[in-house]
Amino acid sequence: MYRLASILLHDDDESKDIVHDVFARLLADQVELREESAQSYLLLSVRNRCLNVIRNRKIHEQAQRYLLPAEVVEQTSPEDLEREIEALKAGINDLFPPICRKVIHLHFAEGLPFREIAERLGVSETTIYKHLRNALDQLRQTLKSTER
Repeated sequence: MYRLASILLHDDDESKDIVHDVFARLLADQVELREESAQSYLLLSVRNRCLNVIRNRKIHEQAQRYLLPAEVVEQTSPEDLEREIEALKAGINDLFPPICRKVIHLHFAEGLPFREIAERLGVSETTIYKHLRNALDQLRQTLKSTER
């Protein structure tokens, strides 16, 4: 199981965490495994956890590229960067509808995955994704308008 996680994630510590989480969830949920299906169940559980981690990595990378491209940060003076951060904070406060502001806060400030945000807000994961995309579009427009 660890080997599968390591192949998929290319990160030893994260692979160990995934395997640990799978066993912890088995114990917490008191799942009884049949001997003939235990191995495939465990491997599928590890694979699914790894795919979730990979998906979340991609979303975070996209969001970071979307908001602050690396070359912009390198060329920006500290004063301009501070101004952009303040504009970003103001833009977050002005997000509409208000659920966009909640989604941004829960996802980036608290680090919650879409599933947990959806459960907290009582909506689907797809709705959370759409609100996040809407919020990021609004923030991009806010940053573009402050550049001028």
